[in-house]
Amino acid sequence: MDILFLGTSAGVPTRRRNVSAVALIEDQGKGWFLVDCGEATQHQLLRTPLSVADLRAICITHVHGDHCYGLPGLLASAAMTGRSQPLVLIAPRAVQAWLAATQALTALHLPFEVQFHALEDFTGLALGAWDIDAFALSHRVPSHAFRFRETRRPQRLDPAALAAAQVPRGPLWGRLQAGEDMIHEGRLLLSADFLQAAYGERRLVVAGDNDDPGLLAEACHGAQVLVHEATYTQAQVDKTGQSWGHSSAAGIAGFAETQRLPALLLTHFSPRYQADPGRSPSIEELRQEAAARYSGELHLAKDFSRFRLDRQGRLKALDQSGGEGRSDHD
Repeated sequence: MDILFLGTSAGVPTRRRNVSAVALIEDQGKGWFLVDCGEATQHQLLRTPLSVADLRAICITHVHGDHCYGLPGLLASAAMTGRSQPLVLIAPRAVQAWLAATQALTALHLPFEVQFHALEDFTGLALGAWDIDAFALSHRVPSHAFRFRETRRPQRLDPAALAAAQVPRGPLWGRLQAGEDMIHEGRLLLSADFLQAAYGERRLVVAGDNDDPGLLAEACHGAQVLVHEATYTQAQVDKTGQSWGHSSAAGIAGFAETQRLPALLLTHFSPRYQADPGRSPSIEELRQEAAARYSGELHLAKDFSRFRLDRQGRLKALDQSGGEGRSDHD
């Protein structure tokens, strides 16, 4: 699965960064998921290969505008470009009422079904190869993280099981690989007994705004990647005495280190942090603060940063064309 950042600014956009949106792109086919949909997300999509026709689900972490104001426009564009298949929307219940009011006031007709799942009652959903579940966080309004688990993976033959059952190599193996059960020499051979997942389960977590990283301990168990906000440095929080419901770079990095997370992708940076490391405060200060507390694979995302979680559970930074490239802080 690829992780493509469509917006990495907190609160308001800047010239370099749009507000929050992250695309998760499947390995096989063209399907993808969208976590959060800040204003102008549909404009960001125009600079990517992604199509709203292939969008499987939209997951909204919380009701703040920098995470959902782009939703009506994206749905309207999907309608105007011919989408007809149902679209899953997982979001706070208030979002459903907001969308209904927007449709009524603007005469917006959607020729596809929006299959709405209220976060307040959400117990999980299976879509394609992935299971999605949600975990409550701590913010000024109810906020959630979404965990994606690849529970349905390609199957391959288990040589040890075949040898133990003395199944001779040849056409029988191919039939078992194809999922066929059969009788051989008076024995019932069940294909499920001779198949195993081709690789280990991949898990990644994309969190909404959150001032208590410890709430993610269960969600991050067994995960290879956490995408989380780092709105401020801890120095800024200490200076003002306020976190405004957000995590510092130090806070989330320390949590990731404690959990032994293999990879941490930081996003949702306050506009106060500038791109030029020679000017303070800068994004580089966030990076340095996180790096001082976390020894795993660390990246600070930019808009259109793309990463690949491969089938071995390793995270790689890609260039915008999809090839391996330099990390965003190199």
